[in-house]
Amino acid sequence: MKLFKQITLILIVFLKTGNLLSDNNLFNVNNILLEKKDGTSSKFLADKAIKSGFDQLTKRVLMKEDVAKVSDLNFSNIKELVTYYNISKNSEEEKNKVNFSVTFDKDKIHNLFYKRGISYSDIEEKEFYILPILSNRNEIFIFSNNYFYERWNDISENDLIEFILPLENIEIIQNINQYRNNLFNLDLSILFKEYKNKNIAFVLIENSNSNIIKIFFKGMIQEKMISKNFNIKKDNFEKNELNNKIILEIKDDIINLVKSQNLIDIRTPSFLNVKLNLNKENNLVLLNSRIKKIDLIDNIFVQDLNKDYVNLRIKYLGDLEKMIKQLKKENIDLKLINDKWLIKPL
Repeated sequence: MKLFKQITLILIVFLKTGNLLSDNNLFNVNNILLEKKDGTSSKFLADKAIKSGFDQLTKRVLMKEDVAKVSDLNFSNIKELVTYYNISKNSEEEKNKVNFSVTFDKDKIHNLFYKRGISYSDIEEKEFYILPILSNRNEIFIFSNNYFYERWNDISENDLIEFILPLENIEIIQNINQYRNNLFNLDLSILFKEYKNKNIAFVLIENSNSNIIKIFFKGMIQEKMISKNFNIKKDNFEKNELNNKIILEIKDDIINLVKSQNLIDIRTPSFLNVKLNLNKENNLVLLNSRIKKIDLIDNIFVQDLNKDYVNLRIKYLGDLEKMIKQLKKENIDLKLINDKWLIKPL
């Protein structure tokens, strides 16, 4: 009887804290640096940080075409979405600046996106292996004399995607030269054989005598083959300025492609019934502490309880495979045994 009361108490805490204390990172915006001038009030800086944080958040989780759907929110509406913000100390070199972190309420953000019919992106796999190839007046440049390979990661940093370029490799050179007349027939796994099941792509930047730079993209994102092409006008840009513009536009396009393969629709949640065996005194506490770090899990309902086990109903967003990966990342095991899902903290 004593054990049952303890379990009941733990469950009450479990249910009450499941969403309120969610340790998610997706709706946190950190390192918002603002200059503090004499006479600037703390409230003015905080309001500015909240507005900047919301702009950063929407650009991070929404498709480019959906950002405009929330651009009409006034500041009072945005402020209502904030759970809290804090200020951290800066180094002596940046003592005239204030560093804010803003946390937005997941449920309120979900509600906003739901009302406006917006899906948002939760990118789990941030590494993206890419090889930019330059075709300049029918001559192919892969590693040497290729501005795009040499400067790819010098132009624009972002916290969404980590672009990783392969090291110079004679085998890659040979394979590309073999398919130089039709690179789109080249098998991506040949170029990226060490990165199986990763996000991979090559980009062909074709420069000719015309006023157009042609961009050809072939990639594997979330194990789905994607090909596309687009053009960039040279206009009157200076050479390096044009090259930097090309890198920026290709990166933006790739980030949008990755987002499109990781979209979560608030309007179509899924449910999963799981059983947790209470064979350890603290396994329910462990499950509680770990599961609230997972953004995809929207809510948990208790269906049945006794001294030996508890049956839970998990409401989650996105696909099951992705949720299982996030559970595994938090050291939570989910297995289907005899047509029943069993869950346990490892």
